[in-house]
Formats: sequence, structure tokens, C-alpha cells
Amino acid sequence: MIAMSVGIHIRRATHDDYEGVKAFTEKIWADRGGDYIPAVYHDWLEDEDDDHKKTFLADAGDDVAGIVQAVMVSPDEAWFQGMRVNPDYQRQGLSGRLNDACFEWAREQGATVGRVMVFSWNAASLGAARKSGLEPATEFRFAHPKPDPDASGPDTVTNDPSAAWRYWTHSDAREHLNGLGYAPEETWAMRELTRQDFLDFASDSGDGNGTNDVINADDDTEVFAVERNGKYVGASYRLRTYERENDDGESEAWAEYGVGAWEDVEATRSLFAAISRDAAALGADRTRVLIPETAAVVSDASYAGAKISEEPDFVLSGAL
Repeated sequence: MIAMSVGIHIRRATHDDYEGVKAFTEKIWADRGGDYIPAVYHDWLEDEDDDHKKTFLADAGDDVAGIVQAVMVSPDEAWFQGMRVNPDYQRQGLSGRLNDACFEWAREQGATVGRVMVFSWNAASLGAARKSGLEPATEFRFAHPKPDPDASGPDTVTNDPSAAWRYWTHSDAREHLNGLGYAPEETWAMRELTRQDFLDFASDSGDGNGTNDVINADDDTEVFAVERNGKYVGASYRLRTYERENDDGESEAWAEYGVGAWEDVEATRSLFAAISRDAAALGADRTRVLIPETAAVVSDASYAGAKISEEPDFVLSGAL
């Protein structure tokens, strides 16, 4: 362990830093499948003229001591991700210096709030985030309904964005998640959802309000509104599809849904059935639906037949 961080300076990361970043990050979390950064580094970095993202690196001369990335996910919301500190340089305040660089840059871009997601098992990162001034905001996990073209549920599901938005604004899910859902601007990032988001997610279909009551797998994004007896009892939206290698090195197609909100188990079954049909029509092998981490919601999802991720994730937030 190096005693002092003298000579370490914070600068923008470049593609030339790849080997130094890889050298320490590829050893991180070996017992949990390893770190993703070496695999995505070159795609993950921003262009030099990009003003919505900046990646900071702690340069120790012959070593890379740490790295982190800041992303603007709305005009006034920043997301911080990929914080890593080389084990040889830990406990020297580097995470604080990297966070400060992110906070300063985000403020310059107009951000008034910054957030970070931390895996629930990562106690060290949770402590570092709190030390930097971020406070607990919410927690979530994922449900994984199986793609199935014949899935069915008891309630009607349409792609009416106004109905989906109206249900979301009054839902327990929105209250628990502090209004946050998965962001279309950045993978693995969350921001506050707006009515315009729901209109945009549905805008590939139907009229100018984005609704034709038909879920359309040909669209890049989609909205789901669960209706029962003239009332809306559930909502979700699809925001992206992507390819990802599984543990056996085989490529799998994923469909990602930015939030799941519902009134009861029957609404859960109906929403998941619509998502299962949608994912099957897309040719997806797997799905991922962000849901609030509460006993009621997680047990609803399991009761409705979906697989559940093993552990939740935490979001911390702070004013900038």
C-alpha cells in the first residue's frame, strides 16, 4: 500500500489509458463475474467535444489510480457511474477527489442534483458515496418475465401514454422511486420521468398523441397501460433492446423496460403478460423490468411468475 497520494492528478480519461485501466479493473469483483469496464471502455468513453459526458482519471504517473464518469441525463440531472479506485491507492481520499471533479463538472453543465447507483453488496462504495455527501434516495431490483407470444392476463393493456403517465403519477411505485425510472439517454442510469417521456416512448405508434391502443414491437420504444373496468391499474415502458453475452459467451437479445408499476397481483400478471408478448415479438431472449424494492412489489412479481434478480440496487442522491 502506497502511503501518500502525492503526485496523483485528476484529468480526463483517454483511449490511451486503456491498458492502465484494464490492469486494475480486470481484477475487481472476480467472485462476481468481474468488472464490465475493460470490455466496454472504448465505447464507454466520450468524444472530446462531448459536453453531456466526462470521464475522469486519477493519474499516478506509471499507474492509473482510479476512474469515474459523469453523465448529464437531463438539463439539470447528473448521473455518476463507474467509480473505481486501484486497490494500491485506496484509503487516500481518491474517491472523494474523483467525486469532487464530477460534482464540479456537473454544476458547470447546469445540474442541480446528482445521483449514483451502488450494488447493495458493495459496502465500501456505499460508505464512500455517503462520505461524499450523497444521501439514500431509493432502492430497486429487476423482474425478468419470460418472453412468450402466448402470454395472457386478466386485464386489457394498451399503449396509451396519457393513461400510463396518469397512473404513474399516482402510483406507490412512483412515490417509492422518488419519480425515477430508467433513463433513455444512458444505460444503467435513472432520472425523473416526465409526461413528455411517456409521449415520446409511444410516439412511434398511432396519432400525434402516440396512441393507437396497439402494442407495436416494430417501434424502438413502447408504453404499456393496464386497464380494468374503466380504471388504469398499471404502467410500464420499453426503452431499449440490446445484445449481451451470457456467462457461456453466447449472445443473447435483451428487452429492457424502464419501470414496472401496478395496483395488485392481477395487474402484475396483465402487465407482465403484455411485456412477455412484446419481448417475444422483438425476438428477445430475456427481459429486464425495473421494479421498486418493497416486500409487496417483489412478492407480487414472484407470485405473477417472473424471475427476480437476487439482490437489490441502491440509489443515492445529492444537491449540487
